[in-house]
Amino acid sequence: MFLGTHTPRLDDKGRLTLPAKYRDALAGGLMVTKGQDHCLYVFPRAEFEQMARKVAEAPLTNEAVRAFQRYLFAGTDEQRPDGQGRITIVPELRRYAGLTKECVVIGAITRLEIWDAAAWQRYLGEHEESYARAREEVLPGIF
Repeated sequence: MFLGTHTPRLDDKGRLTLPAKYRDALAGGLMVTKGQDHCLYVFPRAEFEQMARKVAEAPLTNEAVRAFQRYLFAGTDEQRPDGQGRITIVPELRRYAGLTKECVVIGAITRLEIWDAAAWQRYLGEHEESYARAREEVLPGIF
């Protein structure tokens, strides 16, 4: 389970050091892909394969489904952390997420999300109040 917030830096070669507490779960390989809200999603390989199978089962006759599948699968990069726990974020993924040197990695249960630090702060500012006021209709039966 991925939880917490971490603030690694992107180096000049486009590498990001993953938080040590997640390295064992990702040692077998991981998939970095474009996420919603212009962040990157990092899935353990097995988790990504499970999600990808579900996405691939959607009807190909639906134009929106085809567009989503193409964007997701074409924008995914397979990585294996090096001995220091670093992964290389390819230029297209860095561009999509607007990554600069200062990054934020958050745990989101089944995945990590990589954000540019300034974008993450903007996101928090835009959504913090609605989270604080969330009612049962957002997630029925949870709280």
